[in-house]
Amino acid sequence: MRDVLDRLEGWWAAGETAAMATVVGTWRSAPRQPGASMLVGQDGEAVGSVSGGCVEGAVYELGQQVIADGTPVLQRYGVSDDEAMGVGLTCGGILDVYVERVSQDDFPGLGEVAADIGAGRPVAVATVVAHPDASHVGRRMVVRPEGRDTAGSLGSDRADAAVSDDARGMLAQGRTATLEYGPDGERRGEGMRVFVASYAPRPRMLVFGAIDFAAAVARVGTFLGYRVTVCDARPVFATASRFPEAEEVVVSWPHRYVEEQVAAGALDERTVACVLTHDPKFDVPLLEVLLGEDTPELAYIGAMGSRRTHEDRLARLREVGVTDPQLERLRSPIGLDLGARTPEETAVSIASEMIALRWGGRGEPLRDTEGEIHRHTA
Repeated sequence: MRDVLDRLEGWWAAGETAAMATVVGTWRSAPRQPGASMLVGQDGEAVGSVSGGCVEGAVYELGQQVIADGTPVLQRYGVSDDEAMGVGLTCGGILDVYVERVSQDDFPGLGEVAADIGAGRPVAVATVVAHPDASHVGRRMVVRPEGRDTAGSLGSDRADAAVSDDARGMLAQGRTATLEYGPDGERRGEGMRVFVASYAPRPRMLVFGAIDFAAAVARVGTFLGYRVTVCDARPVFATASRFPEAEEVVVSWPHRYVEEQVAAGALDERTVACVLTHDPKFDVPLLEVLLGEDTPELAYIGAMGSRRTHEDRLARLREVGVTDPQLERLRSPIGLDLGARTPEETAVSIASEMIALRWGGRGEPLRDTEGEIHRHTA
């Protein structure tokens, strides 16, 4: 919903009715991940995508139907579905798409959810998308972190307690997925499927070294959805005008900045760090902190430099007590071998390695591989 939220909130605030189609489950080579959304306005306007063009026509018609009768629908599109093949899902995947009506009557809390998302406050929306009792389908609960209000109900105290507990765990990890329970929220049961859409603050990218490569990495990081911070101890280079795509530019010794961020609880397992300084006086104390036991295990830590620089860096880190298991987490020299030359090409190389590490990709040409292309799971 995040990608189409502005349009949806505008219709909602104006008192209009829309249909929202959301991918709630994927199998095999599905083109979009759970959470991808498409809107159909009451005037016929379409916004967003659930499949990159494969089944949008069929979903559009379903959205018009849901606007008219108000009954939510969970529809599966896949290679075993003749109708789905007829509308073009030829990628070999399977999608579960949930279509619901959205208006001030259907979703009175949307404004508050949008405010949370806009302010960067974590919030999750849990929606019943399948249930043995059809009257439960469409029930919704808005879940916020411990200590903040939870709104709505899925039909029983037992279901609310189970789902809110699980949703908070997913929210902490920034995960979006469909969970299955018994009809009354039994954890070992089946029959009730609840889609939990997590809207956590954007993951962070820390870029150390205010150089031209850092500007390119900041641009790519912003494009990928990261909240980018560029940090350098040299005020003449660390300026907002040199890094307009970065969320913030910090003048500080990098290792001190990371220590402050760790103490503030501002780093998590989704954070990525790109060390581009390739200068021992900056690199060694910084990497010692980034790889240290007091710092959360970040999603990615990469360091730029030649192979000679890399070997010298490893020796210096071992001298200050960094262990081999900790060094195994360091991606150095940074990036994948794409033959990159320019800062922009190097930034793509770095981003490619981050993506491959996140999703288990091997960085090989797809034409030389077999099996699924997209590894989305339900």
